[in-house]
Amino acid sequence: MAAALDPAIKSRIAALPCWRGPIEVAPLPGGMTNRNLLVRDGGGNYVARLGEDIPVHGVLRFNELAASRAAHQAGLSPEVIYAGAGVMILRYIDGQTLSPEEIRDPARLDALIELLHRCHREVPRLLRGPVLAFNVFHVVRDYAATLRERASRHVPILDDLLRRLVLLEEQVGAVDIVFGHNDLLASNLIDDGRRLWLIDWDYAGFGAALFDLGGLASNNGFSPEHEHVMLERYFGRAPDADLCRRFAAMKCASLLREATWSMVSEITSRVEGVDFAAYTQENLQRFEAAWIVLDD
Repeated sequence: MAAALDPAIKSRIAALPCWRGPIEVAPLPGGMTNRNLLVRDGGGNYVARLGEDIPVHGVLRFNELAASRAAHQAGLSPEVIYAGAGVMILRYIDGQTLSPEEIRDPARLDALIELLHRCHREVPRLLRGPVLAFNVFHVVRDYAATLRERASRHVPILDDLLRRLVLLEEQVGAVDIVFGHNDLLASNLIDDGRRLWLIDWDYAGFGAALFDLGGLASNNGFSPEHEHVMLERYFGRAPDADLCRRFAAMKCASLLREATWSMVSEITSRVEGVDFAAYTQENLQRFEAAWIVLDD
């Protein structure tokens, strides 16, 4: 498990009071808002998540910790072993991170819907202490303000994007409030061969079920047919025209959030090896494609 690692980081991890004897530490791939490490001690394997608050993205670690603990109690996420300033230690899940192609497998849909139902309905019953709310329309407006303040190269297109955001908000209308994960990328789902796990609760908060559904579809390339079946399974009824319209608007909003998240990351992120400019362009193109469908 040997790998190049900053000795100061290893010393920091080794000094935590949760270990049973000497540890081995190696980097884990992935993570756009955290540094993730695999840690092994005499008691097993663990994931160390290193990350401070990121106010510009609404990531506050007290909220992530509360959501992670409640999600574990609900049977969705690994156990939190230790939490301290800028660090969280969780049990390691021995499984395979999913790809968008695997997410789209119709055989997985029932398990995904069950996961979402438990996140939305059971996690809020188990939460302790203060937690955040997540409103995609506020998030995008706040990103736009940050981009203007920091003279982003994307400022010339913000007025048009915000104009369309208002139309999307009107199309979505009133929503039922659930506790959402709000970052349903394939990389946040793990299959251990028996069940699915949902990880990384950085953006969790009370908000709209439609946002998680829209994010699941948009992040993983669902076809219109797959979206229709997903809505039917989630709501327990065939989606009518009104629900389909509201879902399509929220899917557009989720893509706009992803694009503006990346715009802000272009000028604020210290994560190495990520081409945020390319990710921005990819999500703007996907937003425009979804907008054309919605506008029809």
